[in-house]
Amino acid sequence: MAGVASTALFDPRFAHAASTDAASTDSAETMVVQFYRTLTEKQKEAICRPLDHKDRQRINANWHITDTTIGDDLFTKKQRSIIDQILRSITSEDGYQRFIRQMDDDDGGMDNYSVAIFGEPGAGKFQWEMTGRHLTIRADGNAVDQAAFGGPIVYGHGEESPKENLFYYQTQRANEVFQALDPKQAEIALIKKAPSESAVRIQGPQGKFPGIAVEQLAENQKQLVESTLKMLLAPYREEDADEVMSILKASGGLDRLHMAFYQEDDLESDKVWDIWRVEGPTLVWHFRGAPHVHAYINIGGIG
Repeated sequence: MAGVASTALFDPRFAHAASTDAASTDSAETMVVQFYRTLTEKQKEAICRPLDHKDRQRINANWHITDTTIGDDLFTKKQRSIIDQILRSITSEDGYQRFIRQMDDDDGGMDNYSVAIFGEPGAGKFQWEMTGRHLTIRADGNAVDQAAFGGPIVYGHGEESPKENLFYYQTQRANEVFQALDPKQAEIALIKKAPSESAVRIQGPQGKFPGIAVEQLAENQKQLVESTLKMLLAPYREEDADEVMSILKASGGLDRLHMAFYQEDDLESDKVWDIWRVEGPTLVWHFRGAPHVHAYINIGGIG
């Protein structure tokens, strides 16, 4: 874990700075095609599925998308290296370091996670997906129209001490928004009981969203919400973050979002709300920070 001993890791403002790693010269999707072309028929049988397979839509904070793990003898050393490069290419440098540390902490490393390919890379639409404990992440080259990240994603960390959790900094930033609210706004934003963490169906423009509407906030408060959203996106590659902002803009922009904070499971009873949610017509970001982090994200267009 050398070099990633602190939850601070890299400054999120520089999370999308160009990496010197060779992987930065190729897109994740290019490397998925490379990976696919190295697969034997036995390997394809183990990890390849049709694009419309039901498992591509499934999300869970702890599951394996195939029965095969990356560290199995099924994969060669070169193939495992390509998988690592794909992960590097769909994340920022900060995000890559966090996810590697998280996988090490939560399940003994990337070798104990699983990958699947949906569709046929190089010959049509496709999607690559990695899952395991506290992680679901995708690369699809926009094969799925108007779906940021290619579909719902998950991240988390099993560390139960808030200040040692790799994603506690996100709770701190979200709570800066709460602290900036006046008493009447805070009363609207603070809710006793949280919804299910996996309840992240996109509701569209007629949806009912919990918490306070961003359009009701003052300009300086809106700026805090915007900076929080950009911070949440910082672990991922720039093109995916840009797609999120494009989808958000098409559905009415920042003003259509709501922010909710939940009183239940307030770790250390410090009123730094550990469960919070950002939601609007095309975006759901549910962060459950107690007893440890599970975050479920679903962002997509509405036609």
